[in-house]
Amino acid sequence: MNTGPARGMRDFLPEDVRRRQYVIDVVRRVYERYGFEPLETPALENIETLTGKYGEEGNQLIYKVLKRGEGEATGQADLALRYDLTVPLARVVADNRGKLPRFFKRYQIQPVWRADRPARGRFREFYQCDVDAIGSTSAVVEVEMISAVSEVLQSLGFRDFVVQLNHRGLLTAMLDAAGVEAGKHGDALVAIDKLDKIGRDGVIDDMAARGISREAAQSALDRAASDEVPAGSAPAENISAILALCENTPAKGHVKFTPRLARGLSYYTGAIMEIAVEGIGSLGGGGRYDGLIGMFSGEQIPACGFSLGLERILVVMGERNMFPEHVQAAGPDVLVTIFDEPLTAESLRLATELRAGGLRAEIYSEPLRGGKDLGKAFKYASARKTRFATVLGTSEADAQTVKIKDLVTGEQAVASRSAVAIWIKEQMKIRPTSDLQPPPSAS
Repeated sequence: MNTGPARGMRDFLPEDVRRRQYVIDVVRRVYERYGFEPLETPALENIETLTGKYGEEGNQLIYKVLKRGEGEATGQADLALRYDLTVPLARVVADNRGKLPRFFKRYQIQPVWRADRPARGRFREFYQCDVDAIGSTSAVVEVEMISAVSEVLQSLGFRDFVVQLNHRGLLTAMLDAAGVEAGKHGDALVAIDKLDKIGRDGVIDDMAARGISREAAQSALDRAASDEVPAGSAPAENISAILALCENTPAKGHVKFTPRLARGLSYYTGAIMEIAVEGIGSLGGGGRYDGLIGMFSGEQIPACGFSLGLERILVVMGERNMFPEHVQAAGPDVLVTIFDEPLTAESLRLATELRAGGLRAEIYSEPLRGGKDLGKAFKYASARKTRFATVLGTSEADAQTVKIKDLVTGEQAVASRSAVAIWIKEQMKIRPTSDLQPPPSAS
């Protein structure tokens, strides 16, 4: 039997989980500083909620769930795993409009599923870290999105990122000028969105396969190569305003007008954004989708959002060795050994005292048979990357002291029972050397 996970899915071992939680904690702290509130939605949605919202290619990547009972025989599906966090948000807003504030700002960090082809940093189950603002058409909304994600990346140690910026209105004008008929605009944008992956010739071939003439495809890509903001239209003024306002935020120097940016999802209506890192690709993207909520409520409600791709960020940070040392550390601060079976209760009390003192303490559950198996315990602690181990024998229990071994330096010390947690924490602040500070006296 194959014991590995399904293709495109992953198991997360302890080090993986620590890294993921570190990034999620940074994202959450920044999003909350910007006034975004938490939201969670079910993994499963009614299938009609998702279909028709992402374009033809998006619909093909939705994981459908067979209807219970007759579905196995008929292939009929009535539920689907969520494809993104934006469409479920639109449903929630439509369903709870009377309960939500006029301007609703939410963040959501949950997994989504896509039946995509797995690749480097691309999986079939992955987390998105979304921020969205509902209820305003102001360019300040886009600026706050760009500022928040820029601050997240800077907090994680990224410096070489660019927030690419474009507008669906400018793309429509570009395609019209290139001679792409209006009914093929959606197909053209899906193809152009793949430019970084398949190159110019690949995009032209793709557009041709979608019924767009090669001449029109070439003209569209030529126009997309410009980096000057067109003037004289509402979309152009919107882009200029966003660029100017971003200079007053942490995104300063990181935002660039990028005419070739397409974003293939069909629900975008205005400004679109994507984070790019040289040699890496996209770390996330988003845009304005003023028509999506109305598909559920019948009411035109402006909205804008941005999604950071947690998986790609983790891959890049791992490759660049960007995680802090405390995230890399595997084991607890101290391993508490049981010197002999009669001392089990006393060792458990010591572990409780160390935890109450703010330390991460693990009990080595096998008694050491009067110290005969001490080497095994120390070997286990070293494998767990645990710096300290304690030994509490009969003489130590009687004297209310504890022996401590620093497994990095090999030095040993004795500390009073009442001060051992404080002493270990003091040593943890000191870079390991061959000279341990003397422990506090029992008095």
